[in-house]
Amino acid sequence: MRIILAEDSTLLREGLKMVLGALGHTVVAEVADAPALLAAVTAAASQSPSAPAVDAVITDVRMPPTHTSDGLKAALQLREIYPELPILVLSQYITTAYARELFASGAAGLGYLLKDRVGDIEEFAAALEAIATGGTVIDPDVVQHLLGGGTSNQGLATSEADKPTAGHGGGALAALSPRELEILRLMAQGCSNAEIEAALFISPATVAKHVGNIFDKLGLPADTGNRRVRAVLAFLRG
Repeated sequence: MRIILAEDSTLLREGLKMVLGALGHTVVAEVADAPALLAAVTAAASQSPSAPAVDAVITDVRMPPTHTSDGLKAALQLREIYPELPILVLSQYITTAYARELFASGAAGLGYLLKDRVGDIEEFAAALEAIATGGTVIDPDVVQHLLGGGTSNQGLATSEADKPTAGHGGGALAALSPRELEILRLMAQGCSNAEIEAALFISPATVAKHVGNIFDKLGLPADTGNRRVRAVLAFLRG
C-alpha cells in the first residue's frame, strides 16, 4: 500500500514508518502538521489523475498548528474532496466526540484507533487492511467507553460530552432493553455469541434471540454487511 503519514511526534512517526515498511507498505509522504497533510494528498492526486496515487492516509488527531483536532479536521476535509480515500485516525486518548465526528457522515474506509493499539502489529495491520478495502474500524476501548463500560488503561478527555452514556436517552438505542444493551456492549468488545453465552450464563438460543432483536430494533436487516460494526455506529450517531 502507498500511504501518507501525518504525525507531529518525530519518534512516533519514524516508528510507524518502520512498522509500515516491515508490513510491506510504502510511506510516500510523511508530514508533521495538518496543512502539510492536505498539501501532500493534493500533490499526490495531481500527479496521478487517472489512478489512485495513495492507497490510505494515517493521521494523528491532534497536530499543529493548534494542537487540538487539526488532524481530524483535515481527515474530514479530505473525505469531502476524496470520498473513497481510506483514512485511519490515531488518538492518544479516548475522546468519543472525535469518534462521533469522524463517522457522522459515513463509515466505509474509516478507522479510529488508540495509539497504544499500534503496538499490536497484527491488530494494526488488520485495521489498515480493513479500511483499505472499505471496512470500518473502531478501537474496542473507545467502543466500551461509548457503551458505558468505561476503560481500565487509557487516558480520557475531560469534556462532559465524552463521558459514558450507558442509558443513551434518545435515538435508536433507546428501544433496546437493559439485557440487549449488555449484549451489544459485549458484541462491541469483539465477543462471539459463544463468549457472550459464557459471560452471561445464558443459552445459545437466548443469545441468538437477543442479537436478532438488537439488529431488528436498529434497522439492520440480514443483508446489511457487518451488522455488529453497524450496531456500534448506530450508537455513535445517537
